[in-house]
Amino acid sequence: MLFRVDPGSGVPLGDQIAACVRGAVADGSVRAGERLPAARALAESLGVNVHTVLRGYQRLREEGLIELRRGRGAVVTGTASPARARLGETAERLIAQARTLGLTDEEIIALVRTGLSPA
Repeated sequence: MLFRVDPGSGVPLGDQIAACVRGAVADGSVRAGERLPAARALAESLGVNVHTVLRGYQRLREEGLIELRRGRGAVVTGTASPARARLGETAERLIAQARTLGLTDEEIIALVRTGLSPA
């Protein structure tokens, strides 16, 4: 699995790491039950802080795409599906575009709930 981050991007590095995993699940190159690289090793290879990797992994855990287990590391869950991963990628793009337009979190949530244009 290939991880790439762009320190010059406006997207937080942890979010970029999470997006790499989502993309790998979406394209089928990573499947349920597979282990992700150890946070410390990944941080070292990317030249980022281990906490940055852990933030990305935590986001994926909150989305239900991975399980984090002490001593076992990060493992892609059985419920992780390519369709769900693609949906997560779409949501990330929506949020990034909405923030670029200056929408607040509340406005973004209202937009998603109603499916209507923001006022």
